[in-house]
Amino acid sequence: MRLSRYFLPVMKETPADAQIASHRLMLRAGMIKQASAGIYSWLPLGYKVLKNIERIVHEEQIAAGHIPMLMPTLQPADLWRESGRYDAYGPEMLRIRDRQDRDMLYGPTNEEMITDIFRSHVSSYRDLPLTLYHIQWKFRDEVRPRFGVMRGREFYMKDGYNFDLTYEDAMHAYDRHMVSYLRSYERMGLRAIPMRADSGPIGGEDTHEFLVLADTGESEVFYDSTILDMKLGDRGIDYYDRAGLRNICETWTTPYARTDETHDQSLFEKIPEDRRRESRGIEVGQIFYFGTKYSAAMGATVAGPDGAKVPVHMGSHGIGVSRLVGALIEANHDEKGIIWPEGVTPFHVGIVNLRQGDGDCDAACERLLEATTALGLEPLYDDRNERAGAKFATMDLIGLPWRITVGPRGLKEGKVELTSRRTGESEEMSPEAAIDRIAQIYGIGHTPE
Repeated sequence: MRLSRYFLPVMKETPADAQIASHRLMLRAGMIKQASAGIYSWLPLGYKVLKNIERIVHEEQIAAGHIPMLMPTLQPADLWRESGRYDAYGPEMLRIRDRQDRDMLYGPTNEEMITDIFRSHVSSYRDLPLTLYHIQWKFRDEVRPRFGVMRGREFYMKDGYNFDLTYEDAMHAYDRHMVSYLRSYERMGLRAIPMRADSGPIGGEDTHEFLVLADTGESEVFYDSTILDMKLGDRGIDYYDRAGLRNICETWTTPYARTDETHDQSLFEKIPEDRRRESRGIEVGQIFYFGTKYSAAMGATVAGPDGAKVPVHMGSHGIGVSRLVGALIEANHDEKGIIWPEGVTPFHVGIVNLRQGDGDCDAACERLLEATTALGLEPLYDDRNERAGAKFATMDLIGLPWRITVGPRGLKEGKVELTSRRTGESEEMSPEAAIDRIAQIYGIGHTPE
């Protein structure tokens, strides 16, 4: 992509109404534009990051054996009346009527709808276990939408639902989700801590929230610092090995980690003082087991091995895909702008031409553009007739993790400059070596001949 042909409406001034870093930087970097309070258009740069996060979530869900589908944004109120939640949910639910005077709602979550789908098509325990999920826009009419996409009214979310015959099977689904979420966050370059949480209007007793540590987080959190050293890494995961999964989950949930809603000071004080941490956290996901709350109320039963009908055990599991964009920025920025982790960056590398119109510089940049594209990478080539300082400022603001700078002085020696956005360190090398380095960073191998 050439920047001269791209739609990137960056802003030099910080918007006055943006209170936190992610909101300020998403507006300044031309990632979003507010349409209404808590509702945003996702502009090309923001949309690319959103889709990269969505891709990682899809890949890890499918790897865990979960099946993607898609449910509508509008739902009939009658389903929610069956579960008893239509009147109980509160004013956050946007209630509407269609032209036939039927009560409808803009879905804030999908437990009722997925239960209706299940009960319409599944009647035997032989069809279990089953976990279905989708990634869809949702709406909650927040009283005070703020902080940009971190607390918007319309948001993009993955929600999954498991259906199991027994409690033990349902807890295996719980463990699958916990591990798949841990892998998803690591691939995004985030450290998200599973914390014992409150179930809220979803219901159920077993639930964990995943929180990213950030000063702007809405939750006060308390945790044992040993959890910060834990990482799944590249280890292989067998999602059908129940004991192995349970061991991973116990390893991650044994150190004390709780939100303020479930914090127990007496338990917290049993941790050695030098390991006790108090901070703020941003919720980026939550998993629930709620047993037969919805299946019993809505008649979602299966014939068990003895032929008797029993309500299935259920759980739900959500990841805030659009919220993660803001959380990533809160965890990865400096005074110059965003610093994208490689796993979610909108473009893999920026190419900056210091002297547009110079034959040698233009040719070298074209070769870099062609070579990186041939590797399957997406470069962003700043081919504008702008000062070098303006080009660097744009690259720093939008946060691409790597930049290759091409100038006439370096080319005379056969070199370009490769710069890390995170560290600010630069190194001169041949264009071929720079491409090889970028390829290795993204695990692609070597430059094609």
